Amino acid sequence: MYFVVDGRARVVNFSLSGREISFDDIENGGVFGELAALDGQPRSATIVALTDTLVASISPDTFVNLLRDHPDMAINLMRGLAKIVRASTGRIMDLSTLGAHNRVHSEILREARSCADDDANEARISPIPVHADIAARVSTTRETVARVLSDLAKQGLVKRQKDALVVLDLERLEDLVDEVRDF
Repeated sequence: MYFVVDGRARVVNFSLSGREISFDDIENGGVFGELAALDGQPRSATIVALTDTLVASISPDTFVNLLRDHPDMAINLMRGLAKIVRASTGRIMDLSTLGAHNRVHSEILREARSCADDDANEARISPIPVHADIAARVSTTRETVARVLSDLAKQGLVKRQKDALVVLDLERLEDLVDEVRDF
């Protein structure tokens, strides 16, 4: 079981052809390795450091004992795992039902919602998402991501700033995503 003390890492997997599939980024205070620590099975993904990253680790036995001795920690872990399952379910649905352009819309919306204030209709994603990272998350190409972002800019939905991608109308972007999901 690993704890990210400082830095940033990415959870990835690789297809048989070597293509990287990106699942999530782990920031300071995040954890990884909990599945293998819980069930003793091999890891289900690979962790790649995105910056200089300091991690701390504990053995699976120590981790399980901590969970037994500290039920609040166990509840927090289960909530974190439930969040991962829900996010994965949404991404599986998107991959199964949406075209590439719509998957990019959905990913931009997901990132924007995670940055936005509760009732805000605008969000600032900083740093600017890297096209290859978005492509890896939604199973498409960098070129498709570039085209979609260009189209969204022409529609007045996003604006690129020096250090951020600003989503100017979250409700309109959400309508664009929901319109396709309803079919």
